[in-house]
Amino acid sequence: MILVTNDDGVYSPGIQILAKRLRDLDTVVIVAPDRERSAAGHSMTLHRPLLIEEIRESVFSVNGTPTDCVNIGVKGLLKETPRLVVSGINKGPNLGDDVTYSGTVAGAIEARLLGIPSFAISLAARENFLFAEAAEVAFRTAAKIFEMGLAEGTLLNVNVPNLPLRDIQGTMITRLGKRIYHQMAVERIDPRGKRYYWIGGG
Repeated sequence: MILVTNDDGVYSPGIQILAKRLRDLDTVVIVAPDRERSAAGHSMTLHRPLLIEEIRESVFSVNGTPTDCVNIGVKGLLKETPRLVVSGINKGPNLGDDVTYSGTVAGAIEARLLGIPSFAISLAARENFLFAEAAEVAFRTAAKIFEMGLAEGTLLNVNVPNLPLRDIQGTMITRLGKRIYHQMAVERIDPRGKRYYWIGGG
């Protein structure tokens, strides 16, 4: 069995296309947030109950973070331990320091902490997402993990160019780099005179 999660929410086309492709390898169960949870990091919900809805067979939504979803999937919903956890397909890359904010990467980290091989997969695009291409890369990555295993304590953070497969020149193992952020905290005043902020960066 493969457990699939993400941080873009259970209704994201990326997770649906990913799950469909991975079903050619094994049974797939989706346990994902009920809404967008980008930049949730490795946060866990501890101060309120988590609600779970079975949207259709083997597809569950959780009103929590990707970390919550993996925990509930592995420790509660599933009757067997997954062979693999795959988190994605994220809309946008997860590079360098991004991984500390990424709910997508956190889903894979949580699985690894639970002793389950895992990887996160992200598509390096902001629009016109070629999810099927990234799903094929995920399929090949999962198949290779099933064939060769994954070293203890290791997880993969896979970033896929938003290109047709024929134009992707190969796979490279590398290390995380640094990103230069242009972080902003933009101050606004609401109609009642209260101050509030938007936080953003890129």
